[in-house]
Amino acid sequence: MRFVATTADGRTHRVEVEPLTAGYRVTVDDQVWEVDVQTPSPGLRSFLIDGVSHLVSVSGDDGRFVIGVGGELHELRVEEAGRFAIRTRGGTAGAREGQTLVAPLPGKITHVAVAPGAVVNRGDTLVVIEAMKMENEFKAVAPGTVREVPVAVGQAVNAGDLLVVIV
Repeated sequence: MRFVATTADGRTHRVEVEPLTAGYRVTVDDQVWEVDVQTPSPGLRSFLIDGVSHLVSVSGDDGRFVIGVGGELHELRVEEAGRFAIRTRGGTAGAREGQTLVAPLPGKITHVAVAPGAVVNRGDTLVVIEAMKMENEFKAVAPGTVREVPVAVGQAVNAGDLLVVIV
């Protein structure tokens, strides 16, 4: 599963958690650890990382947590990566000059509104993805010319798949 963790000071970290036979493989940004997790009591976790045990207190709900480790408290907001992309970018990705739109969540393409060579304005619909029985409309964040549209109606996409390139 892919998540984004946002610290109290606004820094974001990509987090991926993969279950293993015993424990988990946890990737935070570009660092990877194999972690064994035990729950000695509610709100308390023991993480075994590289042979070292870390006792961690966890409290919170609704994606907002206070984590206590080593005598320090850390506030985090944790969200599924696709939901983070939709919340923070309105379902789009891009910059002032051009836009590379990638799927923030897995789903099925239900509408492609542009083709290579098309001129788009900010706010124009590019593609629509159906995911979890909801349609998610993705729009241009800046004007430009569509260079690439490697998807088609009916195609299944995974999070991170390229949808549209605008220059």
